Amino acid sequence: MHQRLRDLVDFGRFLVKRFLADRGPHSAAALTYTTLFAVVPMMTVTFAMLAAIPAFQGVGEQIQGYVFNNFIPSTGATIQEYLVAFTDQARQLTWFGVGFLMATALMMLLTIEKAFNLIWRVRQPRRGMSSFLLYWAILSLGPLLLGAGFAMSTYITSLSLISGPHALIGAGTVLKIMPLVFSVAAFTLIYAAVPNTRVPLRHAAVGGLFTAVLFEAAKQAFGLYVSYFPSYQLIYGAFAAVPLFLLWVYLSWMIVLFGAELVCGLSSSQQWRRRALPRLIVMLGLLRVLYEGHQAGREVGLRDAHRKGWQLPEDEWDEILEFFERERLVCRTGSSAWVLCRDLNNYSFDRLLQNSPWPLSAVHDLPEQLDEPWYPPLRQALELLRKEQANLFGGSVADWLHAERT
Repeated sequence: MHQRLRDLVDFGRFLVKRFLADRGPHSAAALTYTTLFAVVPMMTVTFAMLAAIPAFQGVGEQIQGYVFNNFIPSTGATIQEYLVAFTDQARQLTWFGVGFLMATALMMLLTIEKAFNLIWRVRQPRRGMSSFLLYWAILSLGPLLLGAGFAMSTYITSLSLISGPHALIGAGTVLKIMPLVFSVAAFTLIYAAVPNTRVPLRHAAVGGLFTAVLFEAAKQAFGLYVSYFPSYQLIYGAFAAVPLFLLWVYLSWMIVLFGAELVCGLSSSQQWRRRALPRLIVMLGLLRVLYEGHQAGREVGLRDAHRKGWQLPEDEWDEILEFFERERLVCRTGSSAWVLCRDLNNYSFDRLLQNSPWPLSAVHDLPEQLDEPWYPPLRQALELLRKEQANLFGGSVADWLHAERT
């Protein structure tokens, strides 16, 4: 029990450090700024898609009221009035204006994908038709799925009203948990579909549940703050709803991005437990795996490296293989695996050190032992290099400056 609790605490620290390293607060601020401009276009597109289907007439207004009542704290009433007025005006735009609104909504989705790709260390974002089809599916199918869900909820409610309160046992409970169910489904879909990489559905579901629960707790806490600490009204007056709304949007994006960090951490095969090895050691280990694969006439992927004992995350694998590719040491195969494409006898170890984008590790940063035949001589060579460097540059800075003047 103590070990599991310790692992949970370590994993939480790992997520917080990674969240800060990925500039999560900065990305949340950027998404808040984008949301400020894209919320009206998104609402307009949603209403337009639902209005195009006769069965969903009036569902758009129900969704709007449902969202503001269940997902936004008590300040949402004033903001809802503003957004409804903006949306009504947006419906009267020309085709050029509608196209501009669509472009704004697409830019918001593009910003979300960039933030998620940064978390998953994806270096190649979606391009061309694949990106357009994903965004179009979100803008078109998303409102339709919401409309279908609300039509089902309305149908359940009507049955209980017509046939009596006991017609559907548990219908009231189902309707009460619908906001949480919708949140879990939405966040799961976002975490599984938006990053340009393969995300296990079970990890996306865990992240969706975590984010939905944290989102609900934050909503309750934010509502209590607004109710019991109304000092903001003394400062902003009637304009107080706007900064509070922006603060809530920022907090929401912080929660969503932290949930994405959780999903990415779950997909890393518990890499947070291992001690990070210096990049030089990992590079040589991967080169040995690639060399053995070359001798056996087979390609090498990340799973092959894991089977050989090199438990590195996918982003570190991609960074090192990208460096190898720049050095023309490896080539990608059709199955997204790698093979050696150069004779290592004609590539010096000094060139590998000189061209490596990562600094040479100190001896005290290296592990004492490693089950690799090349590791003992490498450690000995680095120790000799450290001693020779100390002899050459052992003088004080003042001595070197004095020698430069003379």
